This record gives sequence, C-alpha cells and structure tokens, in this order.
Amino acid sequence: MDKMIYLDNGATTFPKPNEVYESMDHAFRNFGVNPGRSGYDLCMVAGNYVEDTRKLLTGFFNGTDPNRLIFTYNATDALNLAIFGLLESGDHAITTTIEHNSVLRPLYHLYQNQKVEVDHIPFDDKGFVHPEDFAKRMKKNTRLVVVNHGSNVIGTVQPIKEIGRHCRERGIPFLIDASQSAGKIPVDLEEMNIDVIAYTGHKSLMGPMGIGGLYVREGITIRHTRAGGTGVRSAVRTHLDEYPYRLEYGTGNFPGIAGLNAGVKWLEKEGMQNIHHRETALLKKLRDGLREIDGVTMYCQDDLTDHIAVLSFNIDGVEAADTGTMLDVDYNIASRTGLHCAPRVHEQLGTDKIHGSVRFGIGPFNTESDIDTAITAVAEIAHSRRAVRAARK
Repeated sequence: MDKMIYLDNGATTFPKPNEVYESMDHAFRNFGVNPGRSGYDLCMVAGNYVEDTRKLLTGFFNGTDPNRLIFTYNATDALNLAIFGLLESGDHAITTTIEHNSVLRPLYHLYQNQKVEVDHIPFDDKGFVHPEDFAKRMKKNTRLVVVNHGSNVIGTVQPIKEIGRHCRERGIPFLIDASQSAGKIPVDLEEMNIDVIAYTGHKSLMGPMGIGGLYVREGITIRHTRAGGTGVRSAVRTHLDEYPYRLEYGTGNFPGIAGLNAGVKWLEKEGMQNIHHRETALLKKLRDGLREIDGVTMYCQDDLTDHIAVLSFNIDGVEAADTGTMLDVDYNIASRTGLHCAPRVHEQLGTDKIHGSVRFGIGPFNTESDIDTAITAVAEIAHSRRAVRAARK
C-alpha cells in the first residue's frame, strides 16, 4: 500500500517527532513511578521531570508561576474544570458560534441545570467575531467570556487581545480554548489579556493523546468541582486550595507529560513561526488549487490572514462523508468529515443541512507533494460527479 497522506492534523498531529516517542519510552522505562508520592530517588526524579515540564509550559504561555500550570487529560477536561469552576446559578456567560462542543456542551449543561444565561456571538462572513460585540453583551452578572482562539473548522484566528481588553477593563474572567492554536501561533497570557488558557498536548504541541491542561493567571479563582488524592497533606479532609493541587486530582499521565515535554522542546528547536510559515504556504497552495475546481465550495478562505492551516470544503452534489471515503479508499488521503464537534459553525454556514463538510488539516510533516495529490484527488472526484450528472440528463 502507498504511504498514507495524513491531512487530519486538526484532529491530532501525526506522526509525532521521534523525540516524543523516545522521551516517553525513556521516562516510562527508567523512572515511570508515581511522581511526588514518596521520597525515594526514582520518585524524586519523576517529580522533578513533572515540575520541569510545568516550568517549560509556563514559559511557553508567558505565565509567571509554574504552580498555576495544571495538567489534565485533554482540553475538554480542562475546559470543564474552568467553566464549571467559574460559573454558578444566575451567572451570565458570553461565547461564540465558532466554539467546539467542549465549550458548548458544558455551557448548555449549566443553562439547563443552573439557569446560567449564555450569549453566542456570531462570526462574520470572513469567519471572525468582533470584539465590540462582546462589550455590548456584557452585563452586571457576566462572570465568564470563553472564546475558541483558532477554529477547528474554518481555521480563523480570533482577535483575542482585543476581546481580552474588554474583559480586563470590566474584571470579567477571560478563558480561551487554545486546542488548535497552541503550538501553531503564539498564545501569550500577558500580551493577549488572557486569564485562563486551556490547551491540549496531542495537536500542535506535538505531544501524545491523554494530556492537556490549564494555565490560570494570578487573581483568578476556579472553584473546586472535584476532590481526591494529591500525594501531599493527606490528613486534610478537604481538597487542597493551593495550586497546582487545587485543580489536579489523583495520579497524572506521567508518560504523557514526558511526551509533551519533548514535543514543546521540538517546537522550540524547529521554531514555531517557521512551522507556521511552511503550513500557511501549503494552505495557500491548497486553497488556490481547490479554487480552480468547478463545483468545489470552500468556507472563509478568501483571505488567509489570521488563519491556521485548516480548510473545509464541499463538492457540489457529493455528501461530505462520501468525499472522505473516496479520498481514503481511492487516494489514501486521511481527512475529517461531518460537523467536526462544532455544530454552530455549520449551522451558521448552512452546511448542517448537508451533513457538514470535508476538512483538511495541514501539519508540520506535510509536503507540497501531499497537497498536489489532494488537489488532484478532489478534482477527479468533482469531475466524476459532473460526468455522472451529465449522463443522467
């Protein structure tokens, strides 16, 4: 079988750098004990490795206190901790129609069960929300603004700094979902007026699945919504208040932390801006190639300024799922089809009525040859569809 062309990097980056595989294997084999639980040498080594990774990521996000860098299972887990820990009955939250279900569903749960009021700011025809729209929706009981930094459907990067400024001026906590952006473009806590960052390790931070987390700015308090073991001060009956224990529960994913450590170091070595530049060049090549194909519709790709390398499209008269199947079976190209866990994006685009779209997500290891093959494949599928329709007339 020919080598698969992997264009599903929006779901998870693949492959990972060799350093990630090697780091996980080395750490797990040589000091894969429960970090921070005891005082013997291996436990201390493992604990130091975890703390070194906290420091690494704190610097990556331009935070100030490594103890406020929290490890969770993924971004969904992190967003649940933040959303349920910042909102309570009678509060008001503002978000957007560009969000992933990892934000939409917790907010809907709070709306249903605790009467939390939620406003959803729509995006414009280019795929961006406008900061002033947030200011107009803010109320006395607004307790959270949460925004997806980079869209996993249309690739647009939202004006986080400006939205955050409105939040900062009014003392409203500002949470961003950096699942798609962290590792592709800068995510700077101070420069962008962010209070809480939710991140995942397995996408552009180049780590494995099963690891993610939060960074919580000083002055922001997230309530306890869970409780459990921390490995320290075991006689205390309540869960500990100090960070990082405040938001970490039980044994963490130590091999995942080791892989994430290596992934971030690989990014720093390669240069995140260099990777983003290469991916953007491939995105433009893909966009320009698909633009020349009759019957192909793309979404919010006219201007690639403030975009990450994600592109969604459809072929007229072909179900997105069928296009994905043909790309896989006939061309050995991996893509993602459907609603992409972001139903409100598709509702606003109108693609919910045709069961979503096909998404190509470009990653660090894609090549111009990959993009050429993808363009050719889409062109042949579109041509085949037109031929079938002509034969029926």
